[in-house]
Amino acid sequence: MKGLSRFLPAACLALALVFSGSVHAQQSAQPTAAAIASARELLTLKHADAMYANAVPGMVERTKTTLLQSNLNYQKDLNEVALIVAKSLAGREKEIGDGMAKIYAGHFTEQELKDLVTFYKSPLGQKLIAQEPKAIEASMGFMNQWAHQFADVVNGAFRAEMRKRGKEI
Repeated sequence: MKGLSRFLPAACLALALVFSGSVHAQQSAQPTAAAIASARELLTLKHADAMYANAVPGMVERTKTTLLQSNLNYQKDLNEVALIVAKSLAGREKEIGDGMAKIYAGHFTEQELKDLVTFYKSPLGQKLIAQEPKAIEASMGFMNQWAHQFADVVNGAFRAEMRKRGKEI
């Protein structure tokens, strides 16, 4: 029995290391093409492309604006070049969508992604897609209002504690 009690902690540690290694290997494994395809479908259903649809023109405009700050005499040229650059790079925002799909496929299994696609195609999933942005916006408004009111409470608490110390602020 004594020999077993000395062996058991080492065996448990070895098993824990083996299992943690296999979990890590599963998490770092490359997602399958089918998982990435399901992730793309999920992101399409959720209209994720709206987040990055203007990424290329936005980046072109920001770069032009930055360059104009130190090259005002090239304004006409930079405006013309911005159109050329935007046209030549159009469509590159797809790279963002591809990257997002790979990220989702790395965080969810293929089956989970298929289940999510099924859910988002359902009436409730469609309602979530339509209503969630409004709910989030309203929630953010509520949080901002709460923070403003709570800041007054915290400020009052500081003033009260400072008054107890004989100091008015």
